Amino acid sequence: MLFKLSVSNIRRSLRDYAVYFFTLLIGVSVFYVFNAIGGQAAMLRVSESRNDIIELLKTTLSGVSVFVAGVLGLLIVYASRFLMKRRSKEFALYMTLGMSKGNISAILLLETLMIGIGSLFVGLLIGIGLSQLMSALVANLFEADMSAYKFSVSAEAIGKTILYFAVMYLVVMIFNSVVVTRMKLINLLQSGRRSEQIRLKNPVLCVVVFLLAAAMLGFAYYNVGWNYPHLNNKTMALYICMGAAATFFIFWSVSGMILRVMMSAKNLYHRGLNVFTVRQISSKVNTTVFSMTVICLMLFVTICTLSSAFSIRNSMNANLKEFCPVDCEIEYRQYTEEMYGDTTYKDITELYAEQGHDLTADFSEYVHFHNYCDHEFTFGSFLGSQLDKFMESYRFIEYQTPMNLVRLSDYNKLAALYGKEQFEMADNEFILLCDFRSMKEATDSILSEGYPINVCGTTLYSHYAECQEGFIDISSQRINTGIFIIPDSAAEEKYAAADYIIGNYKEQGSKEYESIIREVSLEVGEQDELCRLDINTKIDIADASVGLGALVTFLGLYIGLVFLIACGAILALKELSESADSAGRYEMLRRIGADENELSLSLFRQTGVFFLLPLLLAIVHSVFGMRFSAYILEAMGTEKMWISVFGASLLILVIYGGYFLITYFCSRGIIKERR
Repeated sequence: MLFKLSVSNIRRSLRDYAVYFFTLLIGVSVFYVFNAIGGQAAMLRVSESRNDIIELLKTTLSGVSVFVAGVLGLLIVYASRFLMKRRSKEFALYMTLGMSKGNISAILLLETLMIGIGSLFVGLLIGIGLSQLMSALVANLFEADMSAYKFSVSAEAIGKTILYFAVMYLVVMIFNSVVVTRMKLINLLQSGRRSEQIRLKNPVLCVVVFLLAAAMLGFAYYNVGWNYPHLNNKTMALYICMGAAATFFIFWSVSGMILRVMMSAKNLYHRGLNVFTVRQISSKVNTTVFSMTVICLMLFVTICTLSSAFSIRNSMNANLKEFCPVDCEIEYRQYTEEMYGDTTYKDITELYAEQGHDLTADFSEYVHFHNYCDHEFTFGSFLGSQLDKFMESYRFIEYQTPMNLVRLSDYNKLAALYGKEQFEMADNEFILLCDFRSMKEATDSILSEGYPINVCGTTLYSHYAECQEGFIDISSQRINTGIFIIPDSAAEEKYAAADYIIGNYKEQGSKEYESIIREVSLEVGEQDELCRLDINTKIDIADASVGLGALVTFLGLYIGLVFLIACGAILALKELSESADSAGRYEMLRRIGADENELSLSLFRQTGVFFLLPLLLAIVHSVFGMRFSAYILEAMGTEKMWISVFGASLLILVIYGGYFLITYFCSRGIIKERR
């Protein structure tokens, strides 16, 4: 009998369970997809180093899954609270008819088991389907060969998903049993009669609080978005706390201002059901200020996380092609015993020849050159009278480090190899190369003044009034903070510093040449403890880039999706709870002549505003948050940020919008029950 009653309850309450079931479906499918990545990637043909990255990614996602499970578990408990509240009268009827609390607990246990098993089964089916699409993303990130790919199901991911969600359901069952044991018949019978009175807040106080909160946000926005060079851990924490507090006070003041503002516009306020609609919205916002604050901040984190993750992934793939145009770069520095940091020049090819290896024979094309270093010419000396000003704004710069100097002829050879622009200038001029944006903006202000510099005993003037795009070291990021191109005549050999060979192997991407070069380099390094031999290759850079891009992308997607699910579910459940409490008010409106279309429109507006308010403020937060993110992600590149923002917006629209539509239709069904 209890089983039949449980099945009957689920059929009858499908509308109430819609948000609960939808949340479970998304949660299960997302959980499975990200825990199945390791199994999907195992079939792809990737290099050994990238296979290590996949293992690291798999381990990291498994660790994050514990946090995700906790968030989803809290959501399920929260949803259960709503369902218990929604069924107060049903439980009162059971108790009136003589059913024991143990039997009520048994009914809830059976319902939870059936819904849990159903959501697990359907969610896993959806997850298995989505994981096949995820394989394409994995293959794209790791540039893998998909010829060996086939449809697969990860038994490990299924087992982990079942285990985690079984624990969650067990917690829900315990929670439900505790709630049932504490039920009192009188409270259940009166649950629908309790009406919350709307208290009008002082309008002057609301306006003052709103303006102060807006000022706090503006101050935090400015310091995070425009004054970021002055930020440190303490000030950053302060501005985050200010932003969170300001968000709370904005919702608190808006909840009091909505009703007052609308009441002052009498023609609009008294039109149709606007009186009822506005008072309902004001009541909902007024009673959920803290919840809306948390949801707004979670949406803000979601938008920034998803956008940044997509941006890093897109930018690093593009940057790899732009900033790593050759196969290999070898740099050799020989330090002196007197001062570690001072260097003496040695030829790389001669060092390799001493080990019996012709280094140049490994390359089909290459440029062999050395840079120069004048210890009197530092970034601090370049700034001159503006040094103190820069030290206040850019504390991370090593102002006493000698600047990197390269001859014009050597750079032009390298630029030709890279496929970049070559330069011309007079014998008394220099060109400053820089692609790190914040540093470029700073040094442009110096170059525009036309101050001369003294390098290697020669006075030089800038050929351009601003920094030029260019680099020497290959990488996957914008890391050049300043390289001075000087005339050949100004470069005296006594200032020679590091020696470079940069080029392409005879066979592109050849690991054979790379392994030989590394073996010989170990022998070279063993000859002198004061030498430093750095080998930077496209293969290593690509692997590191892929690893970081994959890690950030998947973690951003995982956490962003879970936060998005949490925001949508919390708002949906709160709105459904409000609709259940307000069902009597809609019945009263029908009795005085309101038609069903007007009631549906009023409910649509209420639900829309309830979902839109935290999202709008989160978007405002994100505009300034993404500005700060762009500063943090500057080295990695943010050229395709708008594409990333569009992708994140589309994902938010689908999931958040899905919760909105489900909430509206379920709420409409609730208010129609008492027709």
